[in-house]
Amino acid sequence: MVEELAGAAEWLLGPEDASAKSPRSESGLITGILAGKGIAGIAEPLPSPPSHLWPRWIFLRALGLIYFSAFYSLIFQIKGLIGPNGILPAGDYLEAVSAALHGSRFWFAPTLLWFSSSNHALMLISWAGLIASLLVIFNVWPRMALVICFVCFLSFVTAAQDFAGYQSDGMLLEAGFLSLFFAPPGLWPGLARGHAPSRASLFLLKWEWFCIYFESGIVKIASGDQSWRHLTALDDYYQNGPLPTWLGWYAQKLPHGVHAGTVILTFVVELIVAWMMFLPRRFRIACFCIVTPFQLGIALTANYTFINYLLLSLGFLLLDDDVFETILPRRLCSFIERSASRISAGTPISPLAESAVRPADSPAAKLAAPASGTNWRRWIHIEKMSFAGFFLALILYITGAQLVLMLVPGLPLPQAPARWLSPFRVADSYGLFAVMTHARYEIEFQATRDGKTWIAYPFRYKPQDVKSAPGIYAPYQPRFDWNLWFASLGPWQNYRFVVWTEERLLDNEPDVIALFAGNPFPGAPPQQVRALIYQYWFTDLKTKREQGLWWRRELLGEYAPSLEREPDGKIGIRDAPVVDEQQLPQ
Repeated sequence: MVEELAGAAEWLLGPEDASAKSPRSESGLITGILAGKGIAGIAEPLPSPPSHLWPRWIFLRALGLIYFSAFYSLIFQIKGLIGPNGILPAGDYLEAVSAALHGSRFWFAPTLLWFSSSNHALMLISWAGLIASLLVIFNVWPRMALVICFVCFLSFVTAAQDFAGYQSDGMLLEAGFLSLFFAPPGLWPGLARGHAPSRASLFLLKWEWFCIYFESGIVKIASGDQSWRHLTALDDYYQNGPLPTWLGWYAQKLPHGVHAGTVILTFVVELIVAWMMFLPRRFRIACFCIVTPFQLGIALTANYTFINYLLLSLGFLLLDDDVFETILPRRLCSFIERSASRISAGTPISPLAESAVRPADSPAAKLAAPASGTNWRRWIHIEKMSFAGFFLALILYITGAQLVLMLVPGLPLPQAPARWLSPFRVADSYGLFAVMTHARYEIEFQATRDGKTWIAYPFRYKPQDVKSAPGIYAPYQPRFDWNLWFASLGPWQNYRFVVWTEERLLDNEPDVIALFAGNPFPGAPPQQVRALIYQYWFTDLKTKREQGLWWRRELLGEYAPSLEREPDGKIGIRDAPVVDEQQLPQ
């Protein structure tokens, strides 16, 4: 029995059999465990299913691009967001964490910024992550590059406070962590036919894909939002999201029947089609063909950072090598494999890497083992498998338990593992668009030197000028603009970074000014700064054609307390908000 369990664990955590072309098989997990593992009653191994070398290669290149977009955006924003003179300094936050949780501060806030949170340190983790993401893209030492990407991105997310914690950040961290076990070893692995992906890591990446879809469908129903039940959720969706696109402007003009049909399609994809992941091969291919255009449509009509692109990338794992070797040009496949072979020619594989993909009781392992004494390769192999097995099993339990609790709230499932791992954001629960927003509000910062002429600070990405078309920026994430959209949906007391932004503008702080498209006060700083809130609507086709206006807007009042520089140099409150908070969604 022990040997059978060990064989099953070896099969789950070990690599797929990609060494030879085998007949297609749609056998499931149990069949694979039984196949060729020496379990009593199995005389001959069953045929192996197609491998996933090409899906892995494509997914990891796409993951590198997503990491690149994340770090590239941080290079231009991170100092203004959490630098020493930024809106929410990381150093102040970490000091507060240390004072409250001194003994467990490193576990509660796992970040390299404990060593230093200076601007140099912030740029170091941003550039290190950017360079590592390029290594992932070009398939150079992918495992180590993914470790650097994960550590650097986690370091930012942990210390970014209001400017992180989005579901997209958790999705990327989970996919990035699982990819540490999914990526091939070696400096130039190429397609890595000799180092096939492990079954467990492949399954968990597809499991993350499934959870994002299915849990998003569950929360739409559980939230009680009537717009989902009445099929009106998308009637004004394109206008009211965080960062609309010009294609979304046109999509908003479609008749209600189209929007209602898209709501039905959304439920079908999230609650039904997603389950095709667990079905035989032909259903998984059909699933990919359904969800891919669905995600592309979302990506083109709204800027949701890298969420859609991560889901598109994970979707490639539904396919297998037979699909790609059928549809990809043969010359391209041969070029990639030949290039990798030439680069890696003559580069020996280390015993550590070799033991990671070769069962220690295989004939090759026995030949490599010493004639006598401890088989150190075997022990290293066991340690690595135990490490991978522990974390992958932990993630599967946490994410599975969270899904079950969505369906059966109050079920007495142990929550200690989820609390233990929560600081690392690698086993989150998801739920996109649980409650729809049916009005669009925009916060605008204005300042004056004389108390009479107020000039607005121009934003880079979010709607402001009614004549400017909304752009397509994703997967780039302008976190300042993005977070102001969330702030506009509630009272300023819940989003005090707006007031801290006013304070930095009074100081003409360069790092914060860089978050805007320009500085209307390039010389002396302003004397007063205020934050106004407007309501925005898309214009109709006639207005756009005749006046060139994409938006119309209406001033609601002051959003947050306005600040002024007093004669003694101190900053004081000029007046309190006058906007009626009843106009804002609570």
